[in-house]
Amino acid sequence: MSLLKTLAPKAGSKHAPKRIGRGIGSGMGGTSTKGHKGQLARTGGTVRRGFEGGQTPMHRRLPKFGFSNVAFANNFEIVNVGQLAKFSGEVTPESLHAAGLISKGAVKILGNGELKTALTVKAHKFSESAKKAIEAAGGKVEVIK
Repeated sequence: MSLLKTLAPKAGSKHAPKRIGRGIGSGMGGTSTKGHKGQLARTGGTVRRGFEGGQTPMHRRLPKFGFSNVAFANNFEIVNVGQLAKFSGEVTPESLHAAGLISKGAVKILGNGELKTALTVKAHKFSESAKKAIEAAGGKVEVIK
């Protein structure tokens, strides 16, 4: 049994950090591992991300394109017909949330999978194949506004 006070890292797994700027005797030479001259050899000589030495940066040289409609995007949570098989009676967005199939927001039902039981499904959108599958099983489709 080993005591907590006797625990130590494996021999050779730890080593002292490099001591920069401590003279020639440190083994790092007169330049302290920074090379000769130049911006990176100076104190405070770091350059920000994307800086290309004064040249026009890549993100400004390349053309801009595309369009993002995030403010007006309709983000639907997707549920397949096959996932509705474990429900009975009426299926609403609240019951889907309680079952852990969606987190929040509008719901769209897609037609992947099979449905054997008759369900009344209430959702914001349905694909054509989902409508056919639900109605073929004897169920009803109701669109929520």
